[in-house]
Amino acid sequence: MTDYKLLAAQIRSLAEDEPHFIPVMSNASALLFENMEDLNWAGFYIMNKGSLMLGPFQGKVACIRIELGKGVCGTAAASDETQLVKDVHQFPGHIACDSASNSEIVVPIHCGGKVVAVLDIDSPSLGRFDEADREGLEQFVKALEETADFTQLS
Repeated sequence: MTDYKLLAAQIRSLAEDEPHFIPVMSNASALLFENMEDLNWAGFYIMNKGSLMLGPFQGKVACIRIELGKGVCGTAAASDETQLVKDVHQFPGHIACDSASNSEIVVPIHCGGKVVAVLDIDSPSLGRFDEADREGLEQFVKALEETADFTQLS
């Protein structure tokens, strides 16, 4: 089982020396990819010019742009709600950046009261993510919001 409290503490510590969002997101994606089991992608999409643009990640090649309201990431950003999808093939409008992905969880990231990015985690297994992952990843994102400097994005 993933120790999300430890991961949140680690990302807080890593952000102390340099809070710029790019290195913090880079280390965050590496932490999650290395410490969560059964993943094929862990990373970020950043709000840019009215859509989501690929940010730091670990895993397979990914989509570069995602429109708001499209796919799991675009839905999370537009609705400002975590999306926990046990079977992406049943998700209306799913964008198949990687055909090996079968389940996904996406958590919005905020600065100045608005969504500035999303954390996106994919797995090749159906039903990989559950409520414990939702709670843990939302805590992890809260640590990011409190330590990383996202002001350039807001």
